[in-house]
Amino acid sequence: MSTSLRLEPITPANLDAALDLRVHPHQAENVAPVVRSLALAYAYGETAWPRLIVDGDEPVGFLMAFVDIQWDAEKDPADRRSGLWRLNISGERQGKGYGRFAVDAVREELRRRGATEMYVSWHTGEHGPGDFYRRLGFRETGELAGDQVVGVLDLG
Repeated sequence: MSTSLRLEPITPANLDAALDLRVHPHQAENVAPVVRSLALAYAYGETAWPRLIVDGDEPVGFLMAFVDIQWDAEKDPADRRSGLWRLNISGERQGKGYGRFAVDAVREELRRRGATEMYVSWHTGEHGPGDFYRRLGFRETGELAGDQVVGVLDLG
């Protein structure tokens, strides 16, 4: 992994590069394409934090965090959470530390904003990212978000 690794806001200059990112075909069922994430970012406004992951001059991935979203008003209207909403690492660039970099970057951004926990959800199955998130310290909460497992990481 390069020392020139950074996150960039999505702008007109890098929008096409973000939209062109593709995970491995067998992973496509586990994460929405970047175009859907950007539509959600537009709809959710300031609670979404989309970023392009760039190594040198090369886009290698996309992430989107969510900040202080009401989780389940039916169970607890005060339950507000922040976390990693999307992580798309280009299929040919996986296994090089970019995913870990992305999770660490979101962790630091959420800490900066005062969060004490970081949430993520994932599809289970053969090509699901559960093992990746567990290796980074996420623990399953026992909750489901639709058909996805919910994990949490303490930021303290």
